[in-house]
Amino acid sequence: MAGRGGVSGGKWDGNVPPECRPGPSVLRLSAKLQWEEAREPLHGDIDVGKTCGIGPGLAFANEVIRVRKGAGCVVGLVPCAVGGTRIQQWSRGSRLYNELVRRAIESVKDNGGVIRAVIWYQGESDTVREEDAEAYKHRMERFIKDLRSDLHLPSLLVIQVALASGEGKFIETVRHAQLGIKLPNVKCVDAKGLHLKPDKLHLTTMSEVHLGIQLAHAYLASITTHQSNHTQVS
Repeated sequence: MAGRGGVSGGKWDGNVPPECRPGPSVLRLSAKLQWEEAREPLHGDIDVGKTCGIGPGLAFANEVIRVRKGAGCVVGLVPCAVGGTRIQQWSRGSRLYNELVRRAIESVKDNGGVIRAVIWYQGESDTVREEDAEAYKHRMERFIKDLRSDLHLPSLLVIQVALASGEGKFIETVRHAQLGIKLPNVKCVDAKGLHLKPDKLHLTTMSEVHLGIQLAHAYLASITTHQSNHTQVS
């Protein structure tokens, strides 16, 4: 979910919708593991192999702040996404998986924060080969179980996004897998029907915003009123 909203010809247009504007209540963990005020592009120093633009992250965080009325609420975003990757590349022991776990652990070290949820939007590259699409459900369930184990959070909320598009012809196979995961405390937000850019693969800027707001509502519906106001999201 690194986000390519507003990116064309390898360049980001710099347009930041009001829903994605920075503010003191939304922080991000930088590539250097420093907390800073979050701003677009959220993954600029994380997904360095491609041009990043608007994603759903800041719209998500700002909507959480808006609904919870601000009042001392701080949302910490921990960007970890790398575009164009298959779920198998995030398997336990891989470079991407290890980096995700490392950043998640560092995000709550010595600061009183708590990891509340993982937001997962991935799978377009798994639509290319039928064997990857068919294996997606098992691999995603294994990923969730491994991540919960390694973070020592057995009930960690995972909110995944069912694909709006894909790089190959097995989109519906992957979508079926995503929508069919029934592990406890795993929610799914369906991106199907959101507007795509002319490349027919990436979401438009406003679609990224709408997705972020949907993710926020899914998150807020899943948490209890007894949780802390300090929220970290990977």
